[in-house]
Amino acid sequence: MTTLPDPANATYVYVGAFVDELARADVRNVVICPGSRSTPLALTFAEHPEIRVWMHIDERSAAFFALGMAKRSEQPVALLCSSGTAAANFFPAIIEAKLTHVSLLILTADRPHELRDCGAPQAIDQNRLYGAYPKWFVDVLLPEATNAALRYIRTLAGRAAALARAVPAGPVHLNFPLREPLTPDPSAGQELPPPAQRDPIAWYGRPGNAPYIEVTESPLAAPPISAIRNIAAQLQAAPRGLIVVGPQHNPALADELTALARRLDYPILADALSQVRCGPRERNLVLSSYDAFLRDDAFISAEQPQIVLRFGAMPTAKPLLLYLQRYPTCPQIVIDGNAGWEEPTQLASTLIHADPVAFCQELLVMLDAGMGGASPRPYGYDSWLESWQEADRVTREALQAAIQDFAPFFEGRVFSELAELLPDEATLYAGNSMPVRDLDTFFWSSARRLRIMGNRGANGIDGVLSSALGASAAAPEQPTVLVVGDLSFLHDLNGLLAARLHRLNLTIILVNNDGGGIFSFLPQAAHPEHFEQLFGTPTGLDVRPAVEMYGGQFQRVESWEQFRGGVRGGIAGTGLHVIEVDTERASNVSMHRQLWQVVTRALREARQHEE
Repeated sequence: MTTLPDPANATYVYVGAFVDELARADVRNVVICPGSRSTPLALTFAEHPEIRVWMHIDERSAAFFALGMAKRSEQPVALLCSSGTAAANFFPAIIEAKLTHVSLLILTADRPHELRDCGAPQAIDQNRLYGAYPKWFVDVLLPEATNAALRYIRTLAGRAAALARAVPAGPVHLNFPLREPLTPDPSAGQELPPPAQRDPIAWYGRPGNAPYIEVTESPLAAPPISAIRNIAAQLQAAPRGLIVVGPQHNPALADELTALARRLDYPILADALSQVRCGPRERNLVLSSYDAFLRDDAFISAEQPQIVLRFGAMPTAKPLLLYLQRYPTCPQIVIDGNAGWEEPTQLASTLIHADPVAFCQELLVMLDAGMGGASPRPYGYDSWLESWQEADRVTREALQAAIQDFAPFFEGRVFSELAELLPDEATLYAGNSMPVRDLDTFFWSSARRLRIMGNRGANGIDGVLSSALGASAAAPEQPTVLVVGDLSFLHDLNGLLAARLHRLNLTIILVNNDGGGIFSFLPQAAHPEHFEQLFGTPTGLDVRPAVEMYGGQFQRVESWEQFRGGVRGGIAGTGLHVIEVDTERASNVSMHRQLWQVVTRALREARQHEE
């Protein structure tokens, strides 16, 4: 057995083994915030040839940057900070990572145990700092250069990376207590050795770059044949069914859902964040305007479902939720691919923990084999599908025509314009509050392969700029466009520094209605005496100087022609581009409500024409 002869700084041997093992576990990116206590980890990450360092000065923005990068790359991203309140600033992004199943490896430096709870500076209680949100927490062993400690730290690194990836993916928190000295002393021969020479463990026959421990995870499979047979029978006996798909990450699900919908003659109600609306596939079964036509009482009264298959998280559209609540006895089958409980309606009759792709494939086999055991469908059953398709077509055409007449700017039109402007393989990131809702209603189906993303776990307005920049960093060859409101923009202004530091490309469409536009749609608007102070919250700020301070280009557009030119220029260019679209909150509410009336009239006229 190989031993290490009295290392000058055991901390770097120990930390080096940990970082080496993360690289062997295919962790390729680490987001680092500056600090003293985290120095051993930071220096070792910076020296490792297989890991890229992304520096951020603001911990909250850094954490959301890592979130966006991990979400877009579908790979774990490490996140490092010093001790104290620096670690507390990671919390909002960790919550979002937990709720949206994003792989983050949280590394917080800490004071050693003798300096805890005794008044030492920059020390807080970091033990389980993030509560129940991480999948796993470890207060890591203090550094040692013994074989036992190095086996421990290598095993810990492999386990943590694997657990962050495993279904359901999510954050893992490792808290590193570190004693001084925190830096190697070159005068004492303590230069950082190359990674291959840091480890005193003879590899016991392990090949080249193999991990110390290789962890294999078996993904969720399809449910048992008996369960699928039962579901197939229910579907065969229910010609009036719906497939509902909410926010989810896996683009491979779209083809399987389309095949299933075609086999069942069911419409797919696809949330904009479902990865189902866009792509070079059959899209006549995919409906995107249901947020508008499910506001029409005549339609929802006439179209009562017999069964609902739901995938992903709960969709954004509240009219869909109200529609489902109107028919509480309708069986709802929820397929949860994250082994959780994505079912806030309390209406589901069946919840299945299974891989959604495998579930669809097995169900299709069962249906094609006629193993559902149900009687044939009655003549004319396909009128159900046609009714939903016609409502979607009429609604989309009515909305397209009506928004052309709104001047100067209607916020929802931003997304109908982007549906035509975005090139193949682009990423569209939507902020919360009004942008994601307008995205859901006004971004219609596209044949181009587009990745549409948002932070819909906790639905917060914080960190959205950083998340979009992280997504851009993960896919630097494809354009990334963010649509965000002014309050959310200001909330994460520090995040723009990443674009300059790391030379990232991002086009931001800033919908500026000088305040919290969504509150004008809510009951709070009925209290005008305090509305502006407490909810409207106007700031009156000109963001141009801030954008230019961070090295970005700013353009305030006055027409849709200028808007289209600005977006094309931003996508074709490099660096940070901010395109401001000025709107007015009260008129925006009025225009939305006019559109719902337009849709109701159009649907009524279509029904009268059929009669």
